[in-house]
Amino acid sequence: MSLRDQIADRLTALYRRTGFNPSATKFILIFAVLNGVLYHLPLYSFAVKDLAPLTLPSTLTLLTLFVLVMLLTVLAMFLFALVSQRLLKPLAMLIVFSNAFALYFIQTYQVILDKAMMGNVFNTNTAEAGSYLSFSFLWHVLLFGVLPAWLISRITIRHVSRLRTLAALTISFFVGIGWLYGNAQSWLWIDKHGRQLGGMILPWSYVINAARYQTEKSMQSRELELLPAAQHSAQEKTVVVLVIGESARAANFALYGYARDTNPLLQKAGVTAIRNARACSTYTTASLQCMLSHVDTGNKLFHNHEALPSYLQRSGIATIWLTRNWGEPPLKVHTYLRDTDIRSTCTGSNCDYDEVLLTGLQQRIANMDSDKVFVVLHQSGSHGPDYYNHYPADGERFIPVCRSVQLQDCSPETVTNAYDNTILYTDKFLSGAIDVLRAMPNTRTMMMYISDHGESLGEYGLYLHGTPNSLAPDVQKDIPYIVWMSDAFRQHKTLAADMALANAKHAQQTVFHSIMGAFDLRSDIYDPVLDIFKDAAIKKR
Repeated sequence: MSLRDQIADRLTALYRRTGFNPSATKFILIFAVLNGVLYHLPLYSFAVKDLAPLTLPSTLTLLTLFVLVMLLTVLAMFLFALVSQRLLKPLAMLIVFSNAFALYFIQTYQVILDKAMMGNVFNTNTAEAGSYLSFSFLWHVLLFGVLPAWLISRITIRHVSRLRTLAALTISFFVGIGWLYGNAQSWLWIDKHGRQLGGMILPWSYVINAARYQTEKSMQSRELELLPAAQHSAQEKTVVVLVIGESARAANFALYGYARDTNPLLQKAGVTAIRNARACSTYTTASLQCMLSHVDTGNKLFHNHEALPSYLQRSGIATIWLTRNWGEPPLKVHTYLRDTDIRSTCTGSNCDYDEVLLTGLQQRIANMDSDKVFVVLHQSGSHGPDYYNHYPADGERFIPVCRSVQLQDCSPETVTNAYDNTILYTDKFLSGAIDVLRAMPNTRTMMMYISDHGESLGEYGLYLHGTPNSLAPDVQKDIPYIVWMSDAFRQHKTLAADMALANAKHAQQTVFHSIMGAFDLRSDIYDPVLDIFKDAAIKKR
């Protein structure tokens, strides 16, 4: 017998000698207490900080929060036990293991596991998920996930009748409701902070919001609503490149007044930096839906309208989508390539970074049959927490940098340095895209760059992005919006002085109508108010 088996048998024997052979009802109550204690430190920390100083009413509110966590767990597991007590152990093991993952990200990155954040989770690919791995992460999962799950696996749960289970459920319900009713004043505070609290109650935050996300995602299976036919009001050869940035915040762009020279190449390129641009959302999926839709999608996760690239392709404009990212809506385009598809033809030291998207781009455009070509370059950009992995070694100008995914363990200076290097690399990437367009004589060319959302670098204790819009700081919503125009394009169109951006929250929605305007494309859905290209000049930076 192996040493592991001997230890397991001795622990099992210890459980039995101490009488730890609980009934299903006792197991549920003990599990609910341990779940409420072990996995909710961020929840209670938030409450203690907000309720301070702890008077008798605030202490009762804190206890009410614990009772609420307990009640949700007890009721859910009792209902499950009415169906199958045999599966109680596997369920409890799954919960503690999942809670370990959720707790790590809540504690480390201050995320809130609402529906939007679960959308981020489901749209995260393997490469991005791997960037979060660290020694502390593994220890955390081992301590709060693997070990509790193993201990639960050694317990023998005694079966009880469904009648007793139902009685225990009923008693728990009325006791819990009695407490909550007796402390009704606590609900004013709980209701005020409902979104933050709901995103930290485990496992129900991620279970319920994952179900909400998947329910809305199922709407995608419905046939897309095609937009009305469009007409070309001009036939001149036109190439438009839309660069969709990732996690870039305007505050760290020199073009918007940042003290550091993070945009040396764009400063010389004659670009226009549109001020007061605002992201529709703080996560990629919703922001892409917003900028590629002709209507204001707000915070709706999915809608049924045809996306801009598909609409342009159907309208006779050859469309190319090249990406190192994800989260785009359903697309029907001429060419869709990921960086892994392009890398085989890329040479040089930058093929593992965003510049791989520029490989052969000029030739791809030349190979299109149409005189009008629309290209989307979707960057990996400044996605954290591993900012140091998003630019080549020769792009590390600002030092020292944080080389850990545990951003809170790094000094603010090193986190900012690493992030600023990603912005500096984006500057180089955008300059390269402009060079491709400059090499096309006798063609109206234009590049538009806009980020999907911003990023938190430790302000207010927050990192990364994905905080609900109503709670998110400005740095997660204020984004760069930059336009470059060739002389031929500029002679045909200029940027409007007001750009119809008085209501800045609609900035990303201008992308759809402005791209239509750039191609001189008109239809019943075209809104000139949201087209930034007008006949009035705007002073360039």
